[in-house]
Amino acid sequence: MHPNIYSGGDIDRAATLRRDESQLLARFAHPDCRLVPMLGTRTLVRREKSLVRVALPRRAELSPLVDDCGPPVFLGMIGDEAHFALDLTELPEATILPQLERFGELAELRSVAALLPAGEAALLAYARGVTHWHRSQRFCGRCGRPTESRQGGHMLVCSAPACGTQHFPRTDPAIIVLVTAGDLCLLGRQVRWTPGMFSTLAGFVEPGESLEEAVAREVMEETGVPVARACYHSSQPWPFPASLMVGFIAEAEHPVAPQIDRQELEAAAWFSRGEILAFADQGRSLPGPDSIARRLIEDWLHRLS
Repeated sequence: MHPNIYSGGDIDRAATLRRDESQLLARFAHPDCRLVPMLGTRTLVRREKSLVRVALPRRAELSPLVDDCGPPVFLGMIGDEAHFALDLTELPEATILPQLERFGELAELRSVAALLPAGEAALLAYARGVTHWHRSQRFCGRCGRPTESRQGGHMLVCSAPACGTQHFPRTDPAIIVLVTAGDLCLLGRQVRWTPGMFSTLAGFVEPGESLEEAVAREVMEETGVPVARACYHSSQPWPFPASLMVGFIAEAEHPVAPQIDRQELEAAAWFSRGEILAFADQGRSLPGPDSIARRLIEDWLHRLS
């Protein structure tokens, strides 16, 4: 089974190097180290005819921006080249754009992820995840004092000596499930989605709950459909902003008419393969090609699950 988009990267995260402050400083000072600029969910890419590739400027090529942005985050090594994420979100775009546009264009990560080579999409998702975490953890959740970057940006420490709490990147586990009953599958839609789009069911795992229990609970809460068993399919990092999507195929004994929770869903229904393949003719659509939701549905459509 091939990896989902945003996973399958070939970067060596070099965790032991994170603890060597002098080595990290030397790597970042090197003019040829590679930078991954991030502006929220936008990233720097270049187009090569019908292909899209990540743009990775060298440090020497972005020196003015490097001096003005926050602390870099060490992502790891690809071959002999160190890669660092730079969060440029708070710099004026009038300053940023002229320097970045020499290397490519800024694009929303989700809009180009399915067009990128797998390893490059994974690298950008990694950079998006850690830069978002830095922006959201500037202050200690225990005492409120500012935090300081450590271990190449993979740990934040409270600056108050009396506190000194260590904070680490957070990933929130969530289940995402395609429910089937014979030759039908259950899809739902939320009111905030693109009109006509239907997708799989999903929700966050709660404390003290197994993944399988979360599947059964979420499906029951959102649609009133009991599932007999759930089988793991695959997982996907989802840095929008900080989730790990754990994918399942679950079976219902019968295609029970959904009783939807209106606070969660606008609609839910059972569909056959033929009906899904005809979505475009009915003004309906499936989730984006970068999502594990799309993967779950397409694998079922083509009988790969």
